[in-house]
Amino acid sequence: MAIKYRIEQNHPPRSPRESLPTMYDLPSENPEEPGLPDEFHDLQPELLRVTFHPANYPPEQIFCGSDMNLYYDARHHYWYKRPDWFGVVGVSRLYDQEDLRLSYVIWQEMVRPTVVVELLSPGTEKEDLGRSTRLSSEPPTKWEVYEQILNVPYYVVFDRYTDRLRGFALTAGFYQELELTEPRIWIPQLELGLGLWSGEYEGINRLWLRWYDAEGNWILTPTEREAIAQEQLQAERQRTEAERQRAEAERQRAEAERVRSQRLEELLRSHGIDPNS
Repeated sequence: MAIKYRIEQNHPPRSPRESLPTMYDLPSENPEEPGLPDEFHDLQPELLRVTFHPANYPPEQIFCGSDMNLYYDARHHYWYKRPDWFGVVGVSRLYDQEDLRLSYVIWQEMVRPTVVVELLSPGTEKEDLGRSTRLSSEPPTKWEVYEQILNVPYYVVFDRYTDRLRGFALTAGFYQELELTEPRIWIPQLELGLGLWSGEYEGINRLWLRWYDAEGNWILTPTEREAIAQEQLQAERQRTEAERQRAEAERQRAEAERVRSQRLEELLRSHGIDPNS
């Protein structure tokens, strides 16, 4: 418990739930796993994060994590999995509504993820797809944790090398692979779908995983929303300028008509004719 004592010296307890280690005792960094395997594992989770907006939950009740330690067993405090991305709803965006999380500790949060996404790589493919084996003395595999321990309703796997999307839904306690007629997976609990989108993100044009709404529209990123807002603003400026030009043309036409009428009156008077008679 020396580690716990040292960490708590720097981070005083902020929660009454102190009977088990909190996120302050179970940090997200691990010296044995120095970093992400490639740039795709950095960009793809970020795209998922910025487009994850379940319509049936307020923003302050939505949390998602990527490459963050997910602690799942209160009996084995330091057993964890590190999903490439996971989404949780019905939990505070901030830990105890005030602090950014170091880890996601299930016995503190008491809310399981609704969806977990793993991005396949040659070194993790077997475990990600539930094909790996383990000794009885070893921690459970990812598949076992997501399916049997956390009971995550939806598990999604994407292979960027083959651009294959696979989805598994928890049915009667076990994952059943979804039959996809197109690369899209609808998740009713979130009122969102996850699908493959072909486009450019952060300067890279390829197939990406991203969220879409009930109408099938891709959820926009902040950059896309800003670009559309700028386009709308420019269109509004052009409309306003066109209205101004039309108004100016009408003013000039009216002025020309007034001058013409005035000259006609002067001509009539010069001939001794009252223009008002």
